[in-house]
Amino acid sequence: MPSNSNASLLTATAAFAGGSLLTAVYMKYFSSKQAASFPATNQDRTETVTTTTTVQYPHYDYDNDPKGSFTKICDMLIQEVIQTLPERYDLPKPEAEYLQRMLEYNVKGGKMNRGMMVVESGVLLFGRDNVDNTTLCRLAILGWAIEWLQAWLLVADDIMDSSVTRRGQPCWYKKISPWYIAINDAFTTEAFVFQILKKHFAYDANVLIQLWDLMLETTLQTELGQLSDTLCDVLELKDLTPSRWELIVQYKTSYYSFYLSVAFAMVLRGITKQDAYDAAREILIIMGVYFQAQDDYLDCYATPEQLGKVGTDIQDKKCGWLFTKAYHELCSPEQRNYLDKHYGKCKVGSTEEQKIKELYTSLGLPQMYQEYEQASYDKIMSLRDSQAGATLAAAGVPWEVFETFLRKVYKRSM
Repeated sequence: MPSNSNASLLTATAAFAGGSLLTAVYMKYFSSKQAASFPATNQDRTETVTTTTTVQYPHYDYDNDPKGSFTKICDMLIQEVIQTLPERYDLPKPEAEYLQRMLEYNVKGGKMNRGMMVVESGVLLFGRDNVDNTTLCRLAILGWAIEWLQAWLLVADDIMDSSVTRRGQPCWYKKISPWYIAINDAFTTEAFVFQILKKHFAYDANVLIQLWDLMLETTLQTELGQLSDTLCDVLELKDLTPSRWELIVQYKTSYYSFYLSVAFAMVLRGITKQDAYDAAREILIIMGVYFQAQDDYLDCYATPEQLGKVGTDIQDKKCGWLFTKAYHELCSPEQRNYLDKHYGKCKVGSTEEQKIKELYTSLGLPQMYQEYEQASYDKIMSLRDSQAGATLAAAGVPWEVFETFLRKVYKRSM
């Protein structure tokens, strides 16, 4: 095994090389509309560039059955990736069947807001009358790329947090034996996403490289946020500050849960203006930070049935909105001492955990959260008439994209 320093060097070198290669390929195809070709990996010459004539997409009933149509695309993608495994990678049948079960268990079952928002954003960007069935399906494929990204992050996150349930069922690592196979399952799900993008968007090298670049950048941002979150385990409570919370949630949540959905749709629409992406990012990061504060609040105050999982933030010593407000802004010395003694050291359902929740309530945090939620909503809506809103309108990005996303999360209870 390499030493820690050598391992870090290898990781950094690999990341640098991967980024350099991506940049080189991007520059080669930047002004091109030609299909991407991959001779280095097409060893059996069976891989063909996807065009509108080589993939038979299912009918996408956006107006009457948007959720059902979106779900059918996931079924199609699972079948596609599983079918390639024995043919292209010599994977035995039991392993392929295992991976199909793994995907069915982990990529489905969520609310699908992130994924379906790609489709809704795309329809608003193209205009409903200008979106054909192929475009709807491609938007849905990009939506599922985000849902699969979410799946592999949650599989890993549940292991790191020692979580018990997810989406109302046992976490994947709790479902299988030995549990550590779930680590490889997270990596495999991630790899499948890039295969999916390659299959369905190689018809235009410029589009494909931009999608890959977005996915790689967003993954790195999210994993850096996850690192800052996980390192809280070894920090003192005084280091879990409101500014650290905001840093964590911007990187761990905002980019992949909000910005990526809209940016994917913008790429497919052919929007290239840098200032339009900057303006969209500004709005969606604010929305993502608000969403995570909401998530932190619900972890404490929602029931497991509402939440779809058991709230564990107090047990897990999370740098959350409630804790940072209480510890750094509201607590008396005596109350802070109680948190020092028990926060992150008590079990779910314990007397100590319940007392911390009661402490939050006595400090007025539920009312503070309601005020924060309204202020966040007002701030986001005010951006419609800001320079960011004008920039987006000039680039052909309607404000309805952001208002639609906000309606999905404002005052949610699960």
